[in-house]
Amino acid sequence: MKRTIIVTALLLSALLPAAAQHPLCLVNGTPTENIDAIPPEDIEQVEMLPADEQTIARYGEEASEGVLLITLRYDRPAAFAADTTFGSYIARQVRWDDDEPAARVILRYKVTPDGRTVVVQELESTDNRLKRRVLKAVEEAPNWQPAQKNGVPVESEGVLSIQLPEGKALPRPVELVYR
Repeated sequence: MKRTIIVTALLLSALLPAAAQHPLCLVNGTPTENIDAIPPEDIEQVEMLPADEQTIARYGEEASEGVLLITLRYDRPAAFAADTTFGSYIARQVRWDDDEPAARVILRYKVTPDGRTVVVQELESTDNRLKRRVLKAVEEAPNWQPAQKNGVPVESEGVLSIQLPEGKALPRPVELVYR
């Protein structure tokens, strides 16, 4: 009977997908429950250790379903100096009246080791007026506290998405249909 239970458990564990299992997650060596909030661009390396004797001996019983080691590009993420998120701050700085059409700008930016915000790439822009105003607000924004790796400031990246006026849907693009 005991052997049947062991064989059944081994078969089930082999058949269950890895996503159904809950490995021990270590981010920069610190156990972490929620890794969904980690932006993919902040991840430097990911390594999955099997649930073998060596892994369990090193990490303890919590590693009985394996260990997911995630190394970030930094030890401490960049922090925006204002009292809100960067996107909310920029949206408040841009003047865009409710009677203007809904528009969106999405930019990739980097935070330099000295804390400046530099736009790296325009990912989307539905209105050039909004884009100019957002770029000006980013240029005039206060400096960040830069990300740090081993106590040294390092460059980090982010994506800024601004849609104004808030709550107003973007117009659908015009589509031509030939019949």
